[in-house]
Amino acid sequence: MPLKLYRRAKIWHYRGTVAGRRLRGSTGSQSKDIAQRIAAEKEQRQWKGHLDGPASVLTFAQAAMMYRQAQKSDRFLSPIEDYWKNTPIKQITAGAIRSSAIQLYPTAGPATRNRQVIVPTQAIINHAAEHELCPFIRVKRFPVTKTEKTPATWEWVLAFMAATVKPNLAALCCFMYLTGARITQALRVAWSDVDFKARKVFIKGTGKKDPGRWAHMPPELVAAFANIPERDGLVFGITSRSNCRTQWAGAIRRAGIKFLSYHRCRHGFATGLLDKGVSPITVAKRGGWKDARHVFETYGHDVASVDVTDVLTSTKSTQQLRKSNSIS
Repeated sequence: MPLKLYRRAKIWHYRGTVAGRRLRGSTGSQSKDIAQRIAAEKEQRQWKGHLDGPASVLTFAQAAMMYRQAQKSDRFLSPIEDYWKNTPIKQITAGAIRSSAIQLYPTAGPATRNRQVIVPTQAIINHAAEHELCPFIRVKRFPVTKTEKTPATWEWVLAFMAATVKPNLAALCCFMYLTGARITQALRVAWSDVDFKARKVFIKGTGKKDPGRWAHMPPELVAAFANIPERDGLVFGITSRSNCRTQWAGAIRRAGIKFLSYHRCRHGFATGLLDKGVSPITVAKRGGWKDARHVFETYGHDVASVDVTDVLTSTKSTQQLRKSNSIS
């Protein structure tokens, strides 16, 4: 039966069965004329979806709501939702998504546009497609030119720590390098997350699907933590990354070392372990990366000498053979 209106308090509501589906809800209006128009539109959309398929009526706002309800990452979603609003999914093309990235971030680089627009927009639409509500979509990424970024080294960290007069800042630098923590994660570490006896510290996750991880504390990190006089609340006593930028730059200047951002400590964690022969899988696990392939492609590089292939024959039997040949 068609939708019928009824009042509840001062607001008009609708109910009825359209195309075999029971519909019921509020029009949100006190005006009967407006309520009738809203109910008629609801009825029309239901018939259109029934006859032409769900993709004909699905809007981006509805797809985004489904995505959020599935507890997917909501990072970067708000600007995208504000941009598309109730645009029908069928009108959103790959080219339109690329254009939206440029309009949303006109001064940003290609990596930012890919990460903050193309990836989440495609994820929202394809999540709806998994429920057979619309076709899947593939969007070409903006080309990114990879540049070699200087990672922090242990020597750099030691010079930084020696140049800063604040033990909490010295410990922060040491912590990020020896655990691979991001600056946002590091600043959230509380003393209740530190287990000196077990020499480990809990690093909170970055999203709903990241439960966090326990990180090992090398002796140097334990000592750096022990030098912090305050033992209450946050370990480093810094509320935001912007609060210590001036101090960070000052310590680097006094040390006479190259300026490196906070993230270069995490970069140094991965690069340093890979250079020591630790597998990308282990590095990813210890540093909180989801994908070992990302670790290898981003942080792996050739540091070995030309005779590195000698290790393939570096066994006891080979050494004995070489020794006997040299004697003879």
